[in-house]
Amino acid sequence: MQMNTAVTRSTEAILQTNKLIKNTYLLLSMTLIFSGLTAFLSIAMNVSHGIAFAATLVGIGLLWFALPRTQDSGAGIPVIFGITGLLGFGLGPMLSYYLSVNPNIVMVAMGGTGTIFLGLSGYALSTRKDFSFMGGFIFVGMLVAIGAMLLNLFLGIPALALAVSAAVIMIMSGYILFQTSAMINGGETNYISATAGLFLAILNIFTSLLHILGAFGDD
Repeated sequence: MQMNTAVTRSTEAILQTNKLIKNTYLLLSMTLIFSGLTAFLSIAMNVSHGIAFAATLVGIGLLWFALPRTQDSGAGIPVIFGITGLLGFGLGPMLSYYLSVNPNIVMVAMGGTGTIFLGLSGYALSTRKDFSFMGGFIFVGMLVAIGAMLLNLFLGIPALALAVSAAVIMIMSGYILFQTSAMINGGETNYISATAGLFLAILNIFTSLLHILGAFGDD
């Protein structure tokens, strides 16, 4: 009887994990498409840097204050779409610039981001390794990267900017492994918050690749 109960619980856990992963990647795909549409709208409207920055700030505000309160209910769905839509809209001026100087940079950055995400996520899903040990490294790494980014606002050193972009790509790559592993091993049970984390990782990798490719292309 105890063995049957254990098997039943194990089966239920597997089904719940599979459902979590399915819902997360479905919602992530939808939010990526939606953010792409809002980014295209921002480009078409030729919004100013000020409006784009304001949209990004509102998106971050929703992420920090609204999502934690709504992610456990159906209200979290419109919130996550609001966050991703606003962050996508905020990319408008940056994308307009790179598209005007060299459209290939945007295409390569998109392809590189997709390759990194699919490769790392696929690796975590197939190996089912526990990457929870990376949590501390990722947190400290982000603090260092943010500190260097703020410092470079005053120093304006191109090499430091490139180093920060490269570091962000590495940190976000680690986060993809960490988050995917958490879904597999029970560290993450909410598909809305999982979607938010993976979306931010993808967004940061994409923008960092844009900066690096633009720098090496003298753009």
